[in-house]
Amino acid sequence: MNKPAFLPSLKGRALRLLSQREHSRSELERKLAPHEEVPGELARALDELQKRDFINDDRAIESVLHRRAGKWGNARIRQELQAKGLGGEAVVQALAELRETEFSRAQAVWRKKFDAPPADQSERGKQVRFLLTRGFSAEVVHQIVQGAGELDPSD
Repeated sequence: MNKPAFLPSLKGRALRLLSQREHSRSELERKLAPHEEVPGELARALDELQKRDFINDDRAIESVLHRRAGKWGNARIRQELQAKGLGGEAVVQALAELRETEFSRAQAVWRKKFDAPPADQSERGKQVRFLLTRGFSAEVVHQIVQGAGELDPSD
């Protein structure tokens, strides 16, 4: 089997990934581990990138929030942050801030998809399942579907 003429370094691979979008350190470790040839090489490369602020978990959290908050509820966003290896106080704080807007975000998602009260139990179930799979809390979903006919767009 022929080897390619040029194999990028771990740091080069990490920079390529970071140029596409923000990544957490643990995401980069997971993606780049198969390419590590010398033990400790990956950790050194990531340490250097983190020291130079190329890897910043706070920016990765903000990136996820920016991309997902308009479509997803807190539960789904928390799940994505955990899958990226992000945790700690910054995640708790970000999710607390999102909690304040969950109703209005769920309402906007509901309006875009349905914008009409459920006609029957089957339609009600469909709307509830849709919002729940987007990660909105059961309480918020119930408020939106229950009061679908009375929702004011200025809420």
